[in-house]
Amino acid sequence: MSQSYRIESGGRIDRDRKLSFTFDGERLEGYQGDTLASALLANGVHLVGRSFKYHRPRGILTAGSEEPNALVGIYRKGDQTPNMRATQVELYDGLEAISQNRFPSLGFDVGAVNDFLSPLLPAGFYYKTFMWPKAFWDRVYEPIIRSAAGLGKPPKNPDHDRYANLYAHCDVLVVGSGPAGLAAALAAAEAGARVILCDEQSEFGGSLLSETSATIDGKTPADWADDAIDTLRSLDNVTLLPKTTAFGYFAQNFVALAERVTEHLSDPDPKLPRERLWQVRAKEVVIAAGSIERPMVFPENDRPGILTANAGRTYLNRYGVKVGQKVVVATACDTAWQSAFDLADAGVEVAAIADTRSDVPDALLAKAEAKGLRVETSCSVTGTTGRKRVSNAFLGRITPSGSVTSAGEIACDALLMSGGWTPTVSLYSQSRGKVIWDETAGAFLPGEHAQSERSAGAARGLYGLNATLADGYAAGETASKSATGKSAKTTYAVASGADMGTGGTLGALPHDRIASRVKAFVDYQNDVTAKDIKLAVREGMHSIEHIKRYTTTGMATDQGRLSNMNALAVAAKELGKPLPQVGLTTFRQPFTPTTFGTFAGPSRGDFFDPVRKTPSHQWATDRDAAFEDVGQWKRAWYFPKPGEDMHAAVARECKIVRDKLGLFDGSTLGKIEVVGADAAEFLERMYTNPWKKLGVGRCRYGLMLNEAGFIIDDGVVGRIAEDRFHVTTTTGGAAHVFATMEDYLQTEWPDLDVWITSTTEQYAVTAVQGPLARKAIEPFVEGIDLSPEAFPHMSVATGTFCGVPCRLFRISFTGEVGFEINVPRRHGEMVWKTLAHEVEKLGGTPYGTETMHVLRADKGYIIVGQETDGTVTPGDVGMTWAIGKKKLDFVGKRGMMRPDLVADGRKQLVGLLTTDPNVVLEEGAQITTSDSPAIGTSADGHVTSAYHSPAMGRSIALALVKNGHALEGKTLHVPMPDGSIPVTVTGPVFFDPKGERLNG
Repeated sequence: MSQSYRIESGGRIDRDRKLSFTFDGERLEGYQGDTLASALLANGVHLVGRSFKYHRPRGILTAGSEEPNALVGIYRKGDQTPNMRATQVELYDGLEAISQNRFPSLGFDVGAVNDFLSPLLPAGFYYKTFMWPKAFWDRVYEPIIRSAAGLGKPPKNPDHDRYANLYAHCDVLVVGSGPAGLAAALAAAEAGARVILCDEQSEFGGSLLSETSATIDGKTPADWADDAIDTLRSLDNVTLLPKTTAFGYFAQNFVALAERVTEHLSDPDPKLPRERLWQVRAKEVVIAAGSIERPMVFPENDRPGILTANAGRTYLNRYGVKVGQKVVVATACDTAWQSAFDLADAGVEVAAIADTRSDVPDALLAKAEAKGLRVETSCSVTGTTGRKRVSNAFLGRITPSGSVTSAGEIACDALLMSGGWTPTVSLYSQSRGKVIWDETAGAFLPGEHAQSERSAGAARGLYGLNATLADGYAAGETASKSATGKSAKTTYAVASGADMGTGGTLGALPHDRIASRVKAFVDYQNDVTAKDIKLAVREGMHSIEHIKRYTTTGMATDQGRLSNMNALAVAAKELGKPLPQVGLTTFRQPFTPTTFGTFAGPSRGDFFDPVRKTPSHQWATDRDAAFEDVGQWKRAWYFPKPGEDMHAAVARECKIVRDKLGLFDGSTLGKIEVVGADAAEFLERMYTNPWKKLGVGRCRYGLMLNEAGFIIDDGVVGRIAEDRFHVTTTTGGAAHVFATMEDYLQTEWPDLDVWITSTTEQYAVTAVQGPLARKAIEPFVEGIDLSPEAFPHMSVATGTFCGVPCRLFRISFTGEVGFEINVPRRHGEMVWKTLAHEVEKLGGTPYGTETMHVLRADKGYIIVGQETDGTVTPGDVGMTWAIGKKKLDFVGKRGMMRPDLVADGRKQLVGLLTTDPNVVLEEGAQITTSDSPAIGTSADGHVTSAYHSPAMGRSIALALVKNGHALEGKTLHVPMPDGSIPVTVTGPVFFDPKGERLNG
């Protein structure tokens, strides 16, 4: 098929670069710079899909991202991406597109029978139909609904494309590059602000690219836009992002952008991502998203060939495509007249301009008369004919009383309509700003700002090219001054022409048809008509949110940008209320459908749950270590010798550590640097312990609570300097503790002079434990006196280890002499291998997490998350000694005072010894007073940890037991399927209760 609807010249396409593509298998041609929609229209293709509910023929309606009809599947790399908006799909050579929601073909769709059955399928029919009989739901109704739901077919194969993620900061983010957006970006950039300008279209310029009735500083609008973009591109403080949609506006001026990087390329570089997610934190945001032209609601307003008036003008002036040979323009406002004039100038027969108003401006009438155009005022479209493309339009004369009489029929192959303009307030609303109704504009406009944001131009209901430019400049100037404190004198461009128009209509147009027999569509994609909304009101749906859900209007992929205002007007009239009293539905993210790939970025496949490895991982792998998953980390579980199972290996490792020496990789521990003049004060408030008097070079065990008074984390904190602390956390709690600290620092105590930095990834930690620990590390330490007197237990010092910078801690999680060597992570593997060699020379052994658990259980050391469950207080685990008695306040102090946290009967940490020393209890097993409790008896506690202890020569266990501290020496029972196991309650410390070995 030739491009029979392409005009001979004009537009911004490159006519020297012809492109071939297919639609439903038919090979067609277009040019570089086309969208799929413009290329289809150039080839005379209007029918592009079928509607969701009735499977009615649907054609291209708009030229932007609000397109509800032209949703197609695009084949890439052997699979299909569904629901791509043809108006945004950039044409490339070899593009393969298919229509959706039809079978067996677009031209003959058996689903179209729904259109004839539409009287049986009114709004809300499913709420009534699928209630009875109840047994039908699972076997009949749900399978049918699921098979019918959705548009397009999901991909069958894994996504072959790559996606990227990028964080950015700027002074001013400008969303939209029409006249207001370009002016705002120029003004902010001239003032020296760091500017990001993004626009969802493939090139910057917005409405300027199709404007022909005006000049800016003596240039055509398109030429002025090109010059403005060249100026911005030349500036180092400006980032330009075409093909980039601002789809979400979040708290604290955080805006998410989706950039289409290679979507438009036939043979993209495999190294480049398909899409990139920009996460932008802006000091100021200028929303210059423009307005969306509203369709008119009249009978059969959905036929292929019926478009919005501005879309017809855009396809003509920007893409060089006429939407039809004989066109009717139906309007209620001034702007559509210019579309008629441009079409007439391009040689298109404009059969009539039908305006619902009786008082059309004289200038428009005079211009139409000069061009020989038929004009009908007080006239509306009352219906159309044509199945796969509009062929006739019926006109009706609107009388002063509001009734309609027939004004004849006009043959046409395209109909352009305009009910006025709706400002795009989606992002503003997402920023939590509240819109206000403006009676003059006939629209909801941005009201009071909730964040550092301002709307400009048509996005706030300001029209007329010169006024829009001036508003954009002013927005850019004030935004940049607010962000940087600087201002610059900006020279405003001056526009002539494209003045502010008047008029507009909301709701359904009057007609002379039988209302119950016509379909006047409000929501095109979901087949919601004006009579559906009226039915919803009659059936008691008086809230617009209820109407939305009952009819599904506004729930299509355009999120109601085309339908909401007309739906509100229809509902308001039916309710007999002013439109603003009916309300407005919520604008949610994302602004337009956004791919899962953009959100996921690289987090898929092996990277969905990344495996984090310690510096010793490869060394341990080479020695056949068994591994366990601890959070995202792979940790050595135990190191078996030939013929050993886990129990034998752990028993051997425990004995060697107690007798001689053990080596353990502790790099997974969370590490946080707390620095600043108020660092000690900050820790005083975050932890139960006192910190101000802790000496430099000393360590202290820290206990962290939540506000309810329950333990959430613990770790050792070392004071490196007066204003610097090295804080350790549990492996699993690292991120949460850091986030909790940041939350309090930013929201509760912003006055504190403190910086916190996560250093978990920066330090590799090797723990050397056992009687020979000092001897093992001495050859490699410089700058630190390791003698017990100079470097006692709970000390920290800086020096070098194997010649690299080191923070050396003398701490222990085994009850033995222990040292933890912290070095920059890049040296971690070297330090591990060096120490592993030395430890083996001294008869020691590497040990894993299972041995670590046994050794710490010997000493009654708790593990947060194992001995605690989110309901445990310091007193429950015998750690009241860790609470600063003289501290006025800390997080959780008031929570600890609650009556239920100090009441009798709380579960407390104890030790358990089984009567048979060879029986190891099961962790999680319940504990009772009786050996055979009656069914329904509440348990008195549960086992938190249970092991065979080589040091004790028997099994040991830790448990939380009701009033456990008062039960030492008593016998309790652990009911098991094979019988009750008697246990004796002891203190939680089994081995070396006086701690003498720590000072060996």
